[in-house]
Amino acid sequence: MFLRNIIVLVAVAMAGTAQGLAAGGNNQDLLNRPYADLKRLHFGFSVGLHFQDLMLANNGFVTADGESWYAEVPGHSPGFCVNVLADLRLSKYFNLRLSPGMYFGNKRVTYLEANGGLQETQNIRSNYVVVPLDLKYSALRYKNLRPYIVGGVMGVFDVAKKRSEQIRLTTTDLMLTIGFGCDFYLPFFKLCPEVKFCFGLRDLLDHVRDDLSDDPAMMKYTQSLDRARSRMVVVTFYFE
Repeated sequence: MFLRNIIVLVAVAMAGTAQGLAAGGNNQDLLNRPYADLKRLHFGFSVGLHFQDLMLANNGFVTADGESWYAEVPGHSPGFCVNVLADLRLSKYFNLRLSPGMYFGNKRVTYLEANGGLQETQNIRSNYVVVPLDLKYSALRYKNLRPYIVGGVMGVFDVAKKRSEQIRLTTTDLMLTIGFGCDFYLPFFKLCPEVKFCFGLRDLLDHVRDDLSDDPAMMKYTQSLDRARSRMVVVTFYFE
């Protein structure tokens, strides 16, 4: 619910700003930064929020003691992200964008034992180094705004220290990304709010837990899962 409200809020803000800019344009023909989109290469940076999720595939594993554990991520906590941007103009409508950065966040996993009703939680902290490469398709500019869609791939490297907990995730991932946004042309820079959806392609679950050799009973959580794939929603504000 919270994540949906954030996305709706960004969409409403984008629409409201667009109406304001369009209304202002009715009174004057002044275009802010009229040649900004003609640059072959330009740079910028972004700040924003992201929400991490895990798609967990439970398999119904039963331990020797008759326990059967199931895992889920019941909610999402906002994390912080910051990126730098290099944008290469390919044509009138297409741009290639490279925006490496850092994502700081966490995922809270809840484990429920089906028979006894026991419950445990695990907070998985993540410090991601991300390397997104996106293709941006922009519509025609209308006064001081220009909507766009974007899609691409993102390499993810988790540099957070791994600990011996219920489950452990591997450190690398590859994600497909798709999103939308709008360029708002201000007098001195472009402001580009964007919403992006990211879908992990790799199984992140570490199935080989040598760190649990002294506590083999902890393996029941890993054995209860077939795979874990990452998802994210990123709400970003670019300054270009």
